[in-house]
Formats: sequence, C-alpha cells, structure tokens
Amino acid sequence: MKNSIRRADIDWLRGCAILAVFVFHSGRFFDTDGWHVKNPTTYFTSQVWTTFMANWLMPFIFVISGAALFYALGSRGALKFIDDKVRRLFVPLVVGVFTHAALMVYLERITHHQFVGSFFDFIPHYFEGWYGFDNGNFAWMGLHLWYLLVLFVFSILFYPLFRWLIGSGKSILKALGDFLALPGAVYLLALPIALALVSIDPSSPIARRDFGGWPLPIYILFFIYGFIVVSHDGLQKRIQQLRWVSFIVALLCVAVLLVLWGSQGDPTFGTARFVEVFGIFGIGSWCWILTFLGFGFKHLTSSQPILAYANEAVLPFYIMHQTVLLCVGYFVVQWQIPDPLKWIIIAVVAFAIVMSLYEFLVRRFDVLRFLFGMKLLPRPAQRLVKISQTA
Repeated sequence: MKNSIRRADIDWLRGCAILAVFVFHSGRFFDTDGWHVKNPTTYFTSQVWTTFMANWLMPFIFVISGAALFYALGSRGALKFIDDKVRRLFVPLVVGVFTHAALMVYLERITHHQFVGSFFDFIPHYFEGWYGFDNGNFAWMGLHLWYLLVLFVFSILFYPLFRWLIGSGKSILKALGDFLALPGAVYLLALPIALALVSIDPSSPIARRDFGGWPLPIYILFFIYGFIVVSHDGLQKRIQQLRWVSFIVALLCVAVLLVLWGSQGDPTFGTARFVEVFGIFGIGSWCWILTFLGFGFKHLTSSQPILAYANEAVLPFYIMHQTVLLCVGYFVVQWQIPDPLKWIIIAVVAFAIVMSLYEFLVRRFDVLRFLFGMKLLPRPAQRLVKISQTA
C-alpha cells in the first residue's frame, strides 16, 4: 500500500484496542491479582478473563503503534519527528505523573490500609520513594501511562532503523515482506515471541509483568512486527486470507492453556511445563493479533465521521480512563449490591464521565489539548484554508 497520512483500518483497530483496554481495566476490580482498588470478593473466572485479554491486548496495541509509525515517518526530518513525539507522548506522560497519577496512588494506599487521611494530606507523601520499589509512592511511569513512556522510548530508539528501512534499506524490508507473505510464513514470527517468553526468568528485573502482563523487552518484537506488516501489501493480503486459520489456532491455544495452566497453576521457570505454557502463550498471542489484523484489513475499510472523532479522542480517552475507573470503582465496590451490577455501573458511569470530560473540556480548549497530547485547534485562517480545500 502507498504511504499515506491515514488508514481507516488502522484507525478502527486502534480505537477498538483502546476501548478493549477500558473493558480490561473495568474488570480488574474483580480478578484475583493485586490492583490499585479491589472488590471485597474476587473471582477466578474474572482472572481467567484478565489473563485472556492480557495475552494479546498490549502486544496488539504495540503492533498498531508500530504500524502507525510507518505512516508517521513520511518525509519529516528527525527533529520534527522527535518534536511530535514529545508533544504527543512525553508531555501528557509528565502531566499525568504530576497530577492524576497521585490520585490513583492515593486510592491504592487507602484501600490497602497503607495510608490514613485525605488526598491533600497524601500529596506531600506522593514524592516519597519510587512506585514499584520498596513501597514508594511517586508514580514515575504514570501507572497505566507507562505505555506512553515505552512508546516514546521505542519511537526515538528505532527511528534510525525504521528511517533506514524505508530509505536505503527498502530492498531488505521488501525481501522480508516477500518472505513473510509466503503461505504460512507469517506464523514464524511467533517463534521469537515464544522463545523470549520461555527464556526470560520471571524473577529478573527485565521480566516484570507489571506492564500489561508482559516483560517490556518483548514489546519490541510486536512494535517492529507492526511496522513490517503495513510496509508490504502482499503480507497484508496474506494475513487477510489466513484470518480464519489464525482464529482457529488462537482458540486452540486458549483451550490448551486452560488445561495446562488453569488446572495446575503457575509453572516454575526452567521446567518443561514452563516452556509448554509460555511457549503456547506466545504463539496464541501472535495468532490473536493476526486474527484482529486479518478481519480488520478485510472489513474495517470505511472512513466515517465517527472515526475521525474517535481517532482524535483515543489518546485523551486512554489517559483519563483508569483514573476515572478507579475513582468510580472506589465507591461502587463498597456497595451492597450484586457484583455483576457493580461492574456494569462502574463501566457505564466511568465511560460517561471520561467522554464528558473529553467532549466538554479537553477537546475545546487549547491548553488542555496540549496537555493531553492533542493538536491545537485550527486558527480562523486555517479553517478558511480547509474549507476552500474541501469546496
């Protein structure tokens, strides 16, 4: 496909992925893993759902991010590229770290009986220690905003490689795409993922799974894969053709994991069972991603007005969603009502609040647009140019 500014399928897939993150986090109150705020009763079935979504969710988002970067490179130089990433990613990260991340840490501390007092009492303590290390409070990565930090680092780090691949190295990129477009060859990309998962000791610092359920280095593979996929028309057509095969294999991986993992608990690193479980976990993840890409490339091709709105809203929505969910959930989980009803109330009310904040505040004022990584509103002269261009 030709390099262009926007692709409807990529935009649809990005929007669906961020909406899936919202659904994922809305259920975290009820699973058995630790989280910032928890329901008094947790459920193994909720944990199964959490693990299922973690298998593909953040990897898929990094694939979409790598794909979007292919189109973002364009003809811009390095300085303009870095300036764009600072505005889009680093600014909202820093803003989040020094504002609403503190509120999320506060809610965690009071619900875990680690602090007593108001939010304003907690603010001086927010800067005591690093969150994630020795019970520190300062959320240096913005909690869920870690994605913005990692994407910023990946974008800067791999800019020279990607720029080379679409320039002097385009023959290599094409040859790689030609090979992966061969029948079934795209599934070979699951092997490095599986190998990395089974080789990295979960107890090592680089293997911490606090970031979307995966060790951070493995996201590099997904990021690069997304760039490669959208660089080659034939590869994308092959992914479309194999979408049902990918779906069936992904379902089989889920079934096997339910037996191997669900029935016997977490495997021990270095054992054959660890290799089996996380090898299949990695293969299943890539097959789910190929499924979503295949169906997306096939069916999500129309550009509609709602897509333009969603594409602009997706970053502010992601930035705000977890903070709002935790604030709503903090109160709702204390109610004496059925837990499924709690989840519905948390999800519906939080979604309404996030969208209201975006619609009536964030998108309408340049200061807030800047702080949330959005482009500033066009000036009157710019609007006249756009109108004349569309007339």
